[in-house]
Amino acid sequence: MAHAALQALIFDVDGTLADTESVHMDAFNQAFQEMGMDWSWDLALYTELLNISGGKERLLHYWKQVNPDIKALDAQALNDRINRIHDLKTAVYENAVNSGAVSLRPGVLKLMDEALSAGLQLAIATTTSPVNVAALLRHAIGSDWRINFTAIGDASTAPIKKPHPQVYLQMITALQLPADQCLALEDSSNGLRSATAAGLATVITTNGFTAHHDFTGALKVLPDLSEVNLQQLRQWHSAPKR
Repeated sequence: MAHAALQALIFDVDGTLADTESVHMDAFNQAFQEMGMDWSWDLALYTELLNISGGKERLLHYWKQVNPDIKALDAQALNDRINRIHDLKTAVYENAVNSGAVSLRPGVLKLMDEALSAGLQLAIATTTSPVNVAALLRHAIGSDWRINFTAIGDASTAPIKKPHPQVYLQMITALQLPADQCLALEDSSNGLRSATAAGLATVITTNGFTAHHDFTGALKVLPDLSEVNLQQLRQWHSAPKR
């Protein structure tokens, strides 16, 4: 049986394109301080909280953990407070990225360039907010970063977060390709489950926050993309599925 040729790469952002998670964690902690809250998220706690996709969802999840009698607070008031914390956190994160606190992971830019040169399409499938994506890629690629990507799915376009496949299904539709001609690049179990549910073969690059995750079903699990080229991706993608 002939295998579909690889036509597109779909990248997750946080943890995949760049090691952003510790910068996100610091930004949350700074926002808590600015709000006069006594919350402080350390590495162990934040690693656990990353099982919840989406910053606002993460805040709400933690709020319910520390305030089990949540009904005491009006839902709208809680919503407003979560939004306020998240807005502060996003501003702190954006400043950090703009000041050079984050760079792309090894091999990412080289692989993107190689894929574009070979006529492949690129897309982004993330649960993070559009302003975070823009800050990171503007800093890493330049002000015209957007022209490299056929489509971008983020928290504003795909409100149902990973592990739900919504964002990947949207990107496959936007690329106008069948799922078997696309390859997802992810770093987490939630991301792998999201991409797999959308019918995508998935290559994982692990990091300190996700190395312990279950990556059953991934096409490959790698430390990063520094040793990977497009030819290898094509070979893995076209190999018979066992």
